[in-house]
Amino acid sequence: MTRPATDAATSARMSRQRRAHTKPELALRRELHRRGLRYFVDRAPLRGQRRRADVVFPRRRIAVYVDGCFWHRCPQHATDPKNNAEWWAAKLAGNVARDRATDAELEAAGWQVVRIWEHEDPAAAADRVQAAIR
Repeated sequence: MTRPATDAATSARMSRQRRAHTKPELALRRELHRRGLRYFVDRAPLRGQRRRADVVFPRRRIAVYVDGCFWHRCPQHATDPKNNAEWWAAKLAGNVARDRATDAELEAAGWQVVRIWEHEDPAAAADRVQAAIR
């Protein structure tokens, strides 16, 4: 049997973490909407794909992901948990590998992927999305 990732209190706290509709996502969506852009939210870009993008422009074939600094290993803000460090290192490396596989799968299908870090300014992030749309 594998060792649990965390103690019970930490596990309970982490289970309350949102998967969708986080503050950084909402800030980006508000800014995109303010600029007159319309999009789908929390949707799989490819039919049958389990991985969902935070914002999708299906006609433009653009998928936008707002990645959390901890969960997706931001080069500026990533931290390494000290408790059960080996398990967490494998878990977080798996997240990054899954992100790259998703990017490759979408790009092979003709989609453009925009990855935004949670710490990015919403206006600057919206500029990047608009640039992809053009």
